[in-house]
Amino acid sequence: MQSFTDKTKAIVKTIPRGETMTYAAVAAKAGNPKAARAVANIMAANYDPEIPCHRVIRSDGGLGGYNRGGTEKKRAILISEGALEK
Repeated sequence: MQSFTDKTKAIVKTIPRGETMTYAAVAAKAGNPKAARAVANIMAANYDPEIPCHRVIRSDGGLGGYNRGGTEKKRAILISEGALEK
């Protein structure tokens, strides 16, 4: 059986360039709709370049954190991918 962490990473890996998902949507898709904070913690600990954790954002439209350069770096990547406007 796949762990919640493994399910979360597998889901995030499928988010296409130019699109985002919320932490809550990832949690729901991974089988635990109340685990948005857990998804955020999993993404904060992720350093695998195959898992585009920058594509996971807050439900209120905020970017949330980014462990590879902070919020401004996350914003710049999402803008360059077409997921956000300047």
